[in-house]
Amino acid sequence: MYPEDRVLVVYVPSPRDFAIIRTEGWYRIPVARAPKGLLAEAYAFYFGSQFGARRWAIHAWAPRLGHELTRRVDLLPAEADHARAEGLYYRIQLGEIQWLARPIVSLRWRRLAFVHTTWDRFESATEIGDLVRRGPTLVDREFAALR
Repeated sequence: MYPEDRVLVVYVPSPRDFAIIRTEGWYRIPVARAPKGLLAEAYAFYFGSQFGARRWAIHAWAPRLGHELTRRVDLLPAEADHARAEGLYYRIQLGEIQWLARPIVSLRWRRLAFVHTTWDRFESATEIGDLVRRGPTLVDREFAALR
């Protein structure tokens, strides 16, 4: 990865959702709630409250391999009666899960859906706020995006 590569931090609400990421190699985002910057080079996973001691932290990431547009019912056929079963979703194909040597923690409870950052910030972060900080040694995200 290069310092200016984009990383999208995404919320993973439950271990069941993370099991899909690990075993099937994809993450889903409703089209109606999709952020700009969907085509980040890497996706990092922020664990929700259902993860017990691992909650409210980023423990893993994976490279993005591609994406496609599909219906929720096609992603999760066992949930055909779900209220958004016919809704459109992005299915983000992911590479191998990479575990962080030390998690990037949230020093205070926060609910987040998406955080855009760069690889250099992601590599050096120890807490969630570090993902958006500015500094003389960090890539200027706007300049890198325009370039």
